[in-house]
Amino acid sequence: MPHRLRFVPAVALLLAAAPATDWSQVARPTAKGAYVFGNPAAPIKLVEYGSYTCSHCADFANESAPVLKGQMIRSGKVSLEYRHLIRDPADLGAAILARCAGPHGFGAAHAMIFATQATWLPKSGTYQQAHPDIDAKPLLDQARAYMEAAGLTAAMRARGLTPARINACFADKAEVARITAMTGDAPVEVRSTPTFYLNGELQPPAGWDKLEPVLRAKGAK
Repeated sequence: MPHRLRFVPAVALLLAAAPATDWSQVARPTAKGAYVFGNPAAPIKLVEYGSYTCSHCADFANESAPVLKGQMIRSGKVSLEYRHLIRDPADLGAAILARCAGPHGFGAAHAMIFATQATWLPKSGTYQQAHPDIDAKPLLDQARAYMEAAGLTAAMRARGLTPARINACFADKAEVARITAMTGDAPVEVRSTPTFYLNGELQPPAGWDKLEPVLRAKGAK
């Protein structure tokens, strides 16, 4: 019996060969300025109110990364929306620099700021002690000075941001207002960082060790 060739449409071949999306590499801004890491249609939606000068936030970011970002977000099952809760001028400066990297660079900048917090944050404190008059300066001047002293501005330049781009980000009043508005718009029950909501439900204060089993119970993997 002669062998009959079966032709598969080119579209089907392309779809079959298309790799699965690595959602851990996706970060998109929301209309209100927050950033969503991962699949915006993920069935499990985690919202974090965080601060770059909060040590508990850094602990969560660093401890959760291998599983939360490396597995749960990457698979498309979980998304993480990060909302800024600005606590001080150094926090504002770090947020401006992270967002200055744009959607393609925000994720890496965000991770770097938390990963190196123990190095740069003490430097900003030392600067404040040596310059007690800093509190009398405009908020953005304070934020810029702390970032220069902490070395974060230099770190972002090393990641490809030009001095002109950094100057423009600190001068962007609309963007600064968008960042600070997240703090003003936070629900009344958000009183500390990090604060988490899971599918719209406020979670008890907890670190990654307590939040991971909650996510697992929802089907995260």
